[in-house]
Amino acid sequence: MIDLRSDTVTTPGPGMRSAMAGAAVGDDVYAEDPTVRELEERIAGLFGHEAALFTPTGSMANVLALRTLVGVGQEVLCESSAHIARAELGAHAAFTGLTMRTWTGRGGGIDLPAIEAMFAPDLGPFFVPTKAVSIENTHNFGGGAVLDMASIHAVAQFVHDRGAALHMDGARIWNAHVATGTPLSEYGAAVDVLAVCLSKGLGAPVGSLVIGSEEAIAESRVWRKRMGGGMRQVGILAAAGLFALDHHLARLHEDHANARLLAEACGVDPASVDTNIVVVDVPDAAAVVAAAAEQDVLIGAVGPRTARVVTHLGITRDEADSAASVLAKVLGSS
Repeated sequence: MIDLRSDTVTTPGPGMRSAMAGAAVGDDVYAEDPTVRELEERIAGLFGHEAALFTPTGSMANVLALRTLVGVGQEVLCESSAHIARAELGAHAAFTGLTMRTWTGRGGGIDLPAIEAMFAPDLGPFFVPTKAVSIENTHNFGGGAVLDMASIHAVAQFVHDRGAALHMDGARIWNAHVATGTPLSEYGAAVDVLAVCLSKGLGAPVGSLVIGSEEAIAESRVWRKRMGGGMRQVGILAAAGLFALDHHLARLHEDHANARLLAEACGVDPASVDTNIVVVDVPDAAAVVAAAAEQDVLIGAVGPRTARVVTHLGITRDEADSAASVLAKVLGSS
């Protein structure tokens, strides 16, 4: 079975398992796990921020990051298909009491004129105050699209000039970094807080991090515990993240090449595929998913007429070739 549903389906290889087994551990609720602290310090340094906090999931990392910027009865602006709005089960409203308004950007992109028109920092007692803008890089439901730095800098300047803040959902920021060559520190410098994931393109079994100022991370540490995310000897998982940074980051270009191969087979212009996600418009997504599965290729439906194909370190070039043949036939007959 060739599994292209998501880059979260990878499993640890022997090297990662060995690193996990040999990890030094302590009680992370007391901030005494040395491997967790090494991971947090390394990640914070990569993005040029003061501190980072290890969390079990990307959704928790995003909730913690945004709640340092936006309070009860305040709002964040984001793109309409953003992960925080569409795929985190309303966690931000449930846990922090914030609200969202959205713009719609091509490929999940930044539409600064729309943001300028929506932005409402202080319109009096009858309007929700805008406290932050959130952007996603790469954009999951936008087909793994990379946000260009000029747009990121422009929206950052806009919100900062108005006393608001910028959050980045950087679950797949590693893919953007490899695809463009943009330093991670440049992405970090543009935003106030961000969340990054280790269990997608990097192939760790679990884990994400919130990154920001020492004050934001101290606050997030308290809220992580309050939300049930306090972990104990979790260095065995942090070790997987450190191994992933050392061994799985530079190879992401292989996933991007495989995605372009699959895009062509699916009738999608390969030049439009920035990273490792291919979104395909189809007449009936459920039927296409079922037909591909009958031929041992798993893909996902992300809408009634939209299928998604995701490459990852568990897919070889030969497997991508085989999957391309299957998908070309399935889509040709759909």
